[in-house]
Amino acid sequence: MHRSYYLLVGCFLCGCQALPPGLRTSEVGLETPNLWSSTKAARAGVDQAWLERFRDPTLKRLANEAVENNPDLKAAASRVRVAASNAKIAGAARRPQLNAVLSGNRRKTNFIGFPDFGGFDEGSRGGEPSVISTISDTFGASLDLSWEADLWGRIRTGESAALAELQATDADYRAARSSLVAQVAKAWFALTEASQQLALAEEAVKAFQSTEDVIADRFEIGELEGGGTGAQLRLAKSDVASAREQVAQRKDLLQQAKRQLEVLLGRYPKNLLAGNPELPHLPGRPPTGLPSELLLRRPDIQAAERRFASQGQRITEARLAMFPQLKMTASGGTSTDSLKDLLDSDFGVWNLAGNIVQSILTGGQLLAEKRVREEQESQALAALQSTVLQGFLEVELALEADQYLAERQSALEDATALSREAYIASRADYRDGVGDILTVLAAQSRALQFSGQLISIRRLRLDNRVNLHLALGGDFKPNHPKP
Repeated sequence: MHRSYYLLVGCFLCGCQALPPGLRTSEVGLETPNLWSSTKAARAGVDQAWLERFRDPTLKRLANEAVENNPDLKAAASRVRVAASNAKIAGAARRPQLNAVLSGNRRKTNFIGFPDFGGFDEGSRGGEPSVISTISDTFGASLDLSWEADLWGRIRTGESAALAELQATDADYRAARSSLVAQVAKAWFALTEASQQLALAEEAVKAFQSTEDVIADRFEIGELEGGGTGAQLRLAKSDVASAREQVAQRKDLLQQAKRQLEVLLGRYPKNLLAGNPELPHLPGRPPTGLPSELLLRRPDIQAAERRFASQGQRITEARLAMFPQLKMTASGGTSTDSLKDLLDSDFGVWNLAGNIVQSILTGGQLLAEKRVREEQESQALAALQSTVLQGFLEVELALEADQYLAERQSALEDATALSREAYIASRADYRDGVGDILTVLAAQSRALQFSGQLISIRRLRLDNRVNLHLALGGDFKPNHPKP
């Protein structure tokens, strides 16, 4: 009988596997345009190789190091493992629970008021009868089976919700990984820019010092015009001092950039990294796809949708909790008063029981739980809508910024080239005695200023390209599996 019962339970469970709930993106309820307002390009697909498009092997190596060692990402991976265990726990209630039990008991029983059949016990005192007692031993070994028949699918629905939460947590991990790689890329570009800005500041010191030397030479031979010799020399010296201050500032920014990147990599911030001598060339703009496709590409939107779907299952679970529950128990083993007979089948015992439980009065608990979960579903829908809107915003802003940053870079390239030409010409005029020193100093300052701004705008365009890849749901596949 026991074998037939266990086999029946096993066969029933094989056909009742829980699955995650279906997609609910159609319920977002937001207007989605056919094309992005900032561009008409519409090729779909998740770009999983976006980092390689910068053609920087060092950057890819650093990204892999960060994915492997960053503490925050390790915590995100741990949350995925916790969610997987929670999903397993949720499904365990649908399966039989089998326990092996060994028990031993010694009991003394007193028989007060019963005749002693001998008048007095040997232990009596002063002629008074003693209390009659017995001592008994009981030993048992059994296998106890308990199982709740999931008649209405309540437990299976809870497991489905837990699976959706696992999917959401996994999407959170992928979002965190993509965000981390994006931060590493930006930090690497910032480090390279800081190195270039420091080199430019050191070049500025040399240039201003050279100009000061020229003025000092003319001052010594009394060739400065207009009697403003002292003022012009002091002005040149102040430019040198200001350039030295810029060098100190750039050194500080450089060491900050190094330490920030080292922390992202999971290293101690020792200020030991070295940036590239030049920023990488800007890669081509990635395919944007359709706005509606963004709902299926971005991991943060996927996570929000899975949580919304999970809450829908939780509502169903709360509703099914109001239905009757069928629970069954079975046990088989031995029970004897002698330890040596514990494994003797002649002392075998078994038990099979079942009960149906229907909640009638719960103080409004079940209805309140259902209302709570309905409100949680409303919150999850609002969170999904907010995430979708934020995703649309980030794509549109990145597309717009890409256009305006390109225009700014083009203008700065022209301004830098013209200011350098003006500086060279003003120095030549000054040496020939047909120009004034103020023009030289102004042209020199502008040339250095525009050169620094050009470096910054190139870095900003790289950062914005990273933002665009991230906004479109671009992923990064590390060289090692997820921990």
